[in-house]
Amino acid sequence: MKISINQPAYLPWLGYFDRIEKSDLHVVLDHVQFEKNSMVNRNKINSVNNPILLTVPVSTKGKFGNLEINTVEIDHVSQWQKKHWKTILLNYSKAPYFCRYRDELELIYKKKYTKLNDLLKDQLTFFLNALRIKTPILFSSSLDLKESKSDLILEICIKTNACHYISGPYGRDYIDLDKFYENNISISFHDYNHPNYSQLSEVFNSNLSILDLIMNHGDNSLGILSNNS
Repeated sequence: MKISINQPAYLPWLGYFDRIEKSDLHVVLDHVQFEKNSMVNRNKINSVNNPILLTVPVSTKGKFGNLEINTVEIDHVSQWQKKHWKTILLNYSKAPYFCRYRDELELIYKKKYTKLNDLLKDQLTFFLNALRIKTPILFSSSLDLKESKSDLILEICIKTNACHYISGPYGRDYIDLDKFYENNISISFHDYNHPNYSQLSEVFNSNLSILDLIMNHGDNSLGILSNNS
């Protein structure tokens, strides 16, 4: 049993899905504290000139320090959904595979969400289906977890009967390897090698949302993102 663990993300990047594809189970870490200016509620898409950062506005005033990701509420004052969808239309309507994904994606931007986590769940499902990734998904908020940091990761591995944990590269900075080995859990670090692929922009822009890849390459997207890791 190989598992990976990552916080939920808005319009996640390619490496996010490569790690999921390489796992037997992926755990979405949605019960931990929400971090301001993180990729949980923002990411970049491409444009003719420079990448554009899209951010889902959230209500956080007076709540930091006691704001788990799965409790974060969206702030709808700015009509962000209309703005984001208009930006996507403007920059991807001429992409080769835009018509294939347009209707399903548009439904997400027309649906009224209260919780950020519900939006991220629907987007994750959409992208996994588009990439044809079949890895089962489990949400940490559904588990009875007590630990934090490295011990939290170990606790999740034990609860899911994992034999191997696929960590992000920053795990090297905080994971207590000895504790994992004591529990017969091996670890590898996912150092993702971002691929180049054809885009609508003249200059290649890397580290964009997975949206850019699937709009340009459709069914070939999984092969492109997986063969370069």
